Amino acid sequence: MNYFFSFTRLYALLAKEITQMMRDRITFAMMIGIPLVQLALFGFAINTDPKRLPAALVTSSQDQFTRAMISALEVTNYYRFDFLASSTQEADRLMEEGRVSFIVTIPSDFSKRVLKGDNPQILIEADSTDPAASSGAISTLTTVANQAFLRELGKVQTQDSGVDIVVHRRYNPEGITQYNIVPGLLGVILQLIMVMMTSMALTREVERGTMENLLAMPATPFEIMLGKILPYLGVGAVQVVVVLVAAKAIFSVPFVGSLGLLLFGVFIFISSLVLIGYAISTISRSQMQAMQMSFFFFLPSLLLSGFMFPFKGMPGWAQILGEIFPLTHFLRLVRGIMLKGADMEAMRSPLTALMLFTVGLAVLALLRFRKTLD
Repeated sequence: MNYFFSFTRLYALLAKEITQMMRDRITFAMMIGIPLVQLALFGFAINTDPKRLPAALVTSSQDQFTRAMISALEVTNYYRFDFLASSTQEADRLMEEGRVSFIVTIPSDFSKRVLKGDNPQILIEADSTDPAASSGAISTLTTVANQAFLRELGKVQTQDSGVDIVVHRRYNPEGITQYNIVPGLLGVILQLIMVMMTSMALTREVERGTMENLLAMPATPFEIMLGKILPYLGVGAVQVVVVLVAAKAIFSVPFVGSLGLLLFGVFIFISSLVLIGYAISTISRSQMQAMQMSFFFFLPSLLLSGFMFPFKGMPGWAQILGEIFPLTHFLRLVRGIMLKGADMEAMRSPLTALMLFTVGLAVLALLRFRKTLD
């Protein structure tokens, strides 16, 4: 036997590996798809300086100075006035639901104070649950507002002329990043572990050769699915306790909402995650494929959910894609409850979305199970 290096043997081994790799279509798709997804997301979707953030306007005045202020704020390209609130309570509700990032309040006597030479005030309230999303818009306020004010008056700027901008950073006045990151980590950790572990549930049975025994049991596909996912719900419950205790004891993250409402949302979210993993397991032929598909799901979900980068700073098409991931809605839910004290009514939209995900994924998993294992 020739133990020296042989190009012939090497060529045969290379041909074998390339042929095997080409037959494994899922692995080959991951090799091509993951770099393309990363390029598209990081190149086009990610924006650390978000623009055209939704804002609510609270004012009863429509004079020239009020219009000048609104136009000046819109010209900065940071503010997009989507709502004209009739009261501060309505505007507060919009911010609590996460529909606006700013509330701009212009007093009714704004014009009179301008004409009297009494420096008028404008109140701008920012949703600071994500400090990075509002910092750029806040930093330009004073300069932009004063320029618009002086331009409308036709005066030359002096030290004692201008508008007093009162900025109120709500929910996170100190701009502490951990208040935004740690609650979001609850969703990220759950997604990473739940999807990956559950996605290997059926593929493990196939690889170990025990799938025949499982199918021979007098159990329906629904019972098999429940038997596979319920243990992981228990694992998720332990992770929730660990993260919530650490958030309070180590990072001092405030919890001003309802614990019961949060746990209800967490249960629905975990249910959707294990169903995603179960659906992946019905497609994968091996545990390696299941892990690859889980990572392929995890990457865009992490980048487009608003965990790492401001959600409202992404282009419209990226926000539409982000809405199809359960993590996006769970982040709104957990941050809204923990930091804003949002109630069931305010969190209706993310809760409804998570419920729809869970029901749809359950149907898909059952259909895939029948189609794959018959």
